[in-house]
Amino acid sequence: MPPKRSRLSHAALLGMLTAAGTFYFAPRMFRKAFAPPQRDASQSPSGLGLPQEQVWLRSVTGTRLHGWFIPVVGPAPVVVVLHGWGGNASLMLPLAPHLNAAGFHALFLDARNHGHSEHDTFVSMPRFAEDLEIAVDWVAGREEVTSIGVLGHSVGAGAAILSASRSDHYSAVVSVSSFSHPEEMMREQMDRIPTPILNAILESVQRTIGYRFETFAPRVRLPQVTAPLLLVHGDSDPVVPITDLYELSAIRPDAEVLIVEDGGHSDLAPFEPYVAQITDFLARHLT
Repeated sequence: MPPKRSRLSHAALLGMLTAAGTFYFAPRMFRKAFAPPQRDASQSPSGLGLPQEQVWLRSVTGTRLHGWFIPVVGPAPVVVVLHGWGGNASLMLPLAPHLNAAGFHALFLDARNHGHSEHDTFVSMPRFAEDLEIAVDWVAGREEVTSIGVLGHSVGAGAAILSASRSDHYSAVVSVSSFSHPEEMMREQMDRIPTPILNAILESVQRTIGYRFETFAPRVRLPQVTAPLLLVHGDSDPVVPITDLYELSAIRPDAEVLIVEDGGHSDLAPFEPYVAQITDFLARHLT
């Protein structure tokens, strides 16, 4: 039997080799394992009795971005709506009748690799923000748009915060179910993976997307957001705990907070009874 010290050295070496292998192969593993699920995107505004204009834009890498523009009559503010990871514009359309009735134009966007938009090599929160900014530039060029607000869900909410931290286009930001820090959330969700391997995976994720987590985490970017902010969160969210809301609201004590009773994460149905409070916030800051 080998000495104990030797066994420990072999174990340490195996751990380092495993971590190194994970670091090397993780980019292609990341692109496959972290590919967003493709959910039904068949709903359209006309199916809800609303006017619609199908919009096609170009992302910064040249892929086509799809959206639904839902106009109201005459000049009015616009609300750009961005879904979360694995969502799409179609799944966010239950908000459309409320925004339309409140007198807002609306643009429901499919981020890259979601809905009807084309697929890119990978998708990330910074790329969500890039796609949002393409959409915001497009609505800003329309004569009938008087001011711009954004409503983002989950990763889309984090992207809205990131974008608003580096743009003066926004007159109001609604964040629904945003996490505070992507690395902490991923560590919690992958806590069964041995730490050296998890560290290598997270390092490779950052290498693949081209950004350090610390540079785009909502809690880091939030102090640079000057637009009025509404933070919305379900009190029963199993994916992003409500403690993330408390952390973000502590960073921006001037932000308005809306807690949805029995609200989860992906199912927006419990949020619908609270939409009037969201449209009220938007009306106060956009009109």
